[in-house]
Amino acid sequence: MDTAKILAACDHTLLLQTATWDEIRALCDDGMKYHTASVCIPPCYVKSAKEYVGDRLKICTVIGFPNGNMTTESKVFETKDALEKGADEIDMVINIGMLRAGEKDYVLNEIKAIKAACGDHILKVIIETCLLTDEEKVVMCDLVTRAGADYIKTSTGFSKAGATFADVELFAKHVGKNVKIKAAGGISSMEDAQKFLDLGASRLGTSRIVKIVKSQEEKA
Repeated sequence: MDTAKILAACDHTLLLQTATWDEIRALCDDGMKYHTASVCIPPCYVKSAKEYVGDRLKICTVIGFPNGNMTTESKVFETKDALEKGADEIDMVINIGMLRAGEKDYVLNEIKAIKAACGDHILKVIIETCLLTDEEKVVMCDLVTRAGADYIKTSTGFSKAGATFADVELFAKHVGKNVKIKAAGGISSMEDAQKFLDLGASRLGTSRIVKIVKSQEEKA
């Protein structure tokens, strides 16, 4: 198990409603120290975080979070605003109700619109797997691929459950070759993190891996 490779795949995350700037700044400090892929933070802290880290760390933020049932126009505005304030990567939540109602074109066009707003910036599409059937997950693999997004992401971490090994395996079988996978929510051990990577994930959304590494260092 390569700890450095696991850390390099982590979007070190703090999205709690109670998060303060002091906590976000500490998250950024850890992200820079442990060379994580990014920090994933609420939109209101993007400008301050980008000014704090400069080019030393990628800033990821969330759009339409956590429920996903805002209008497409509001999500596009959120995306443009976040990028203007310095976000490097965008994690958006799909409109789950529209998907479950069979409105595939709505979901596809929304992802396309947000990807257009992102331009060259990475877009990850959160589909909230715990609320979907396997058939709906496969549909989303197709829609994310056709929309030109960069990643399909399992979960917000704010619903009934987070990432599962089965979902990452399912994604790996059905996404297009240009779509990567992000597992997020409930990743609580180095062993689980490694298994998600082995199954095909390229990113891990978690707050716990850095905490585990720090705890190991303190015990050493």
